[in-house]
Amino acid sequence: MTLLLLVIFGIGYAAIAFENTIKINKTASALITGVLCWVAYIFFTSNKLAVNESLLSHLGDISGILFFLLGAMTIVELVDAHDGFEIITDFISQTNKRRLIWIVGFITFFMSAILDNLTSTIVMVSLLRKLIRNQEDRLLFTGIVIVAANAGGAWTPIGDVTTTMLWIGGQISTANIMLKLFLPSLVCLTIPLIVISFQLKGKVERSLLKAKETSTILTQKKQLTILFSALIVLLLVPVFKTYTGLPPFMGMLLGLGILWIITEIMHKSADHETKKHLTLVNALHKIDISSILFFLGILMAIASLETSGILITVALWLSNTIGNLSVIVMTIGLSSAIIDNVPLVAATQGMYNLAQYPMDSYIWEFLAYCAGTGGSILVIGSAAGVAAMGMEKIDFFWYIRKISWLALIGYFAGALVYIEVEKLFF
Repeated sequence: MTLLLLVIFGIGYAAIAFENTIKINKTASALITGVLCWVAYIFFTSNKLAVNESLLSHLGDISGILFFLLGAMTIVELVDAHDGFEIITDFISQTNKRRLIWIVGFITFFMSAILDNLTSTIVMVSLLRKLIRNQEDRLLFTGIVIVAANAGGAWTPIGDVTTTMLWIGGQISTANIMLKLFLPSLVCLTIPLIVISFQLKGKVERSLLKAKETSTILTQKKQLTILFSALIVLLLVPVFKTYTGLPPFMGMLLGLGILWIITEIMHKSADHETKKHLTLVNALHKIDISSILFFLGILMAIASLETSGILITVALWLSNTIGNLSVIVMTIGLSSAIIDNVPLVAATQGMYNLAQYPMDSYIWEFLAYCAGTGGSILVIGSAAGVAAMGMEKIDFFWYIRKISWLALIGYFAGALVYIEVEKLFF
């Protein structure tokens, strides 16, 4: 069974990677891989009921991520329909590529720490469409956005799902993780920015802004209202989670409903034909459903590997074979570029308990950094990467050629900074 699961996953992974070569959409490959992995698992398992229960349990977690993604993408589309991003892009007047990539990188880094890496990526990719017309330039900036979003999300409890898992599990505390991981995360972004700056020359060409049919009822006041309402809603999602204990997607759906009401009231006096492009219903029609289904397929496949015990077996093998905690955690981080970091962190939490390694121990903090930033090495290694891949149609091998090596350098640089600072000061 284990061999068959790995073969199915490997073939599916290859089909996704070679999407442009085989001319088959990666979403189809991901969905088929996800389903076939579970078919193989249940075929070799006698307790069919237990497999179904496990699948439904994982589907609950996956649905939470998908609904979160759905809500975030819809909010971004709604802001875009109201020209809200033009207000931000007007403030970013810089067109020099070297300077602009630093601005974009640091905006993403701090936005990801406040919101989360997935939402920040969706927002920044939408902004880049306004800032940069040339697709090759925009893809390069999008690659840096992925690196920046994952680096920024690693040093706060709400910035990345794996850090949140460790926070909820009692392995890390808010103040300590922010203190210990800020510098390594910053280095993880800064090194790639320095390297890529030497490759960039000239200026970016701004996207041509198309005249909208609805411009007659759009005022700056309405643009600002939608933009700031959307930002407040996104900012309050982690607050909602903290105070209610409910998963983040519930806060996102609540915010989506509030924005829906705001837009309905705002445009209630306009006739249907005039306001139809500004409604939330229209925003729902514009979001890329295929990228959400791609996410579903990938996460279903990973869930089958976790349920079958393959991931835990790999984690235990690492522990027994390598032994050194730093090397183990860095290997887990590198593995998260191939296999989703959520089950890897979950497996690590199961391997080591709080009695052995109490809150804020070296292993938990370093794991938060490595699992959070290691996913940048491949485009499908993180939620941020998958979202950007779906929105900008990033080719798997293009990412490897242009971004992966930068992310890898940043990953190791940040890891070494964490290890050395820990030795010197803690």
